Amino acid sequence: MLERNIDAIVKHREEAESARSRQERIADWITWFSGNLPFVYFHAVWFTLWIVANLGLFGLPPFDPFPYGLLTMIVSLEAIFLSTFVLVSQNRQALLADRRADLDLQTNLLAEHEITRVLAMLDAICKQLDVKKPHDSELQSLVEDVEPEKLLSKLESAEPKPQGTKTSSARDAEPAK
Repeated sequence: MLERNIDAIVKHREEAESARSRQERIADWITWFSGNLPFVYFHAVWFTLWIVANLGLFGLPPFDPFPYGLLTMIVSLEAIFLSTFVLVSQNRQALLADRRADLDLQTNLLAEHEITRVLAMLDAICKQLDVKKPHDSELQSLVEDVEPEKLLSKLESAEPKPQGTKTSSARDAEPAK
């Protein structure tokens, strides 16, 4: 069972990787590269060479004298493009995370349903065999099905509201039970 689950997860990840478009692959590669030390080393060498070349040393005329306006413009453009590539990669990763969260929620709801049924069957077996069970006030609530809509509603009403907002729906006006 464990190996089957691991295989399913690996297969899902491989499918997600292979489903990426060429643009997504490029954006992911640029994001990966820009988050590594070779990117920093490359820029340290590039800036050093640029500044040295524009100091007028070695008899070379400066093509971008201090305060290095051309270098500033190039670095600014690079920052714009890098931030865009990072956002593209993050959006794709967020979509995958949402899918995994949906799968987790579905799995948890199915497990909750199965556990509820097992508890109900155990209760029926105890009654059939005339086995006395301890009185537990939570036991009855455990046997009842979980209703995700009600749970979400209670969670939403328990969340702190941003300052300056008013609640207008009837659901928000109801006290949490």
